[in-house]
Amino acid sequence: MKADSPSSSLSHLKSHALFLNSPLQSLQSVIFRIRGSPHCGYGSVNYFCSGAVLRSGREILLQAFNWESHKHDWWRNLEKKVADIANSGFTSAWLPPPTNSFAPEGYLPQNLYNLNSSYGSEHLLKALLQKMKQYKVRAMADIVINHRVGTTQGHGGMYNRYDGIPLSWDERAVTSCTGGLGSRSTGDNFNGVPNIDHTQHFVRKDITAWLQWLRKNVGFQDFRFDFARGYSPKYVKEYIEGAKPIFSVGEYWDSCNYNGHFLEYSQDSHRQRIINWMDATGQLSAAFDFTTKGILQEAVKGQFWRLRDPQGKPPGVLGWWPSRAATFIDNHDTGSTQAHWPFPSNHIMEGYAYILTHPGIPTVFYDHFYDWGNSIHDQIVKLIDVRKRQDIHSRSSIRICEAQPNLYSAIIGGKVCMKIGDGSWCPDGKEWTLATSGHRYAVWQK
Repeated sequence: MKADSPSSSLSHLKSHALFLNSPLQSLQSVIFRIRGSPHCGYGSVNYFCSGAVLRSGREILLQAFNWESHKHDWWRNLEKKVADIANSGFTSAWLPPPTNSFAPEGYLPQNLYNLNSSYGSEHLLKALLQKMKQYKVRAMADIVINHRVGTTQGHGGMYNRYDGIPLSWDERAVTSCTGGLGSRSTGDNFNGVPNIDHTQHFVRKDITAWLQWLRKNVGFQDFRFDFARGYSPKYVKEYIEGAKPIFSVGEYWDSCNYNGHFLEYSQDSHRQRIINWMDATGQLSAAFDFTTKGILQEAVKGQFWRLRDPQGKPPGVLGWWPSRAATFIDNHDTGSTQAHWPFPSNHIMEGYAYILTHPGIPTVFYDHFYDWGNSIHDQIVKLIDVRKRQDIHSRSSIRICEAQPNLYSAIIGGKVCMKIGDGSWCPDGKEWTLATSGHRYAVWQK
């Protein structure tokens, strides 16, 4: 586990054996690794600008696309929405993969330096990025570097060479498990396409230079690492150190713990895997909190008892390392037209009432914000407004008051309290006034 407050239970030190360099390493230094330095995020590794953003903890992200966006002149569409995105309070907008791709959604890249994609031309992309800069909304690039579609047949008759385009790698750049002459993969395979061998120095050098180009020449400021299970997190650390994004987040997505179709109460091993990944990036990257999503979407069905772990904390990554937990309700994979693991559609405002009032780094999905009607859009904006006005941030304190089947309530930062579910609850004391409310949720402020 990780935690951001000195009150963290030291009973979890056993799970931190992997962080001990030697049996002589003092308990005090392990506690430092758990709690972190008050000055510089975790330890002193955040020595460039990303440290400031992680320390401040006031990010609010918008996922600015869905699975069908490539059909809708996307860069031009988003350009018209930049003012609203900024005025709504978002600090960063995650854009779909910007480079040429074998599949229109962008997740089968080939020529990484070609910025003409199904989302629009390079010219339109740069116009969008310029407008985002003008409105002080950072642009997050979707970094797809686990796999790459080849241009030419090589060893074994596989398309595992990249002749004729920039980064013209040969078969050594492809892992041996996916038809190349490189080493075995340092993570899980993404099937059906050549997986990049990040152990090769020439590959890492080229990827770092490409990331620096996205940062300095194209105008992206933040990174989202796609399919982060596919290669060792130590390479994510190297790429972040090389390209210096302001903020980074990884998609480390594997299955929650189920017993048949029933989600188990404890998801500690699930959140620990995400935390181990972040720790191995040198604590430089946040990660999407798939644990919280999995629990929250069951909790809203009348199982709110799930939202308090045995230590009285939130049960996701949010409860153990909130400053690195990017919370969300749905994305282009779990929701949209793919709907691999969707949040119950009649409960999404309860979901947003939870993540937008709680510690962590909340992420709003494009579909909910722009496609589900003005009422949902305006309710989300009100929740963001309360978060910003009351200065709730990624490390805000939380006291869970109720976690019953039909009711969850909590006080956050001592300044905001909320309830979700159809059970009735309101805070004690005349200092609390209702800030916003809707179907099955209410938020109060001091």
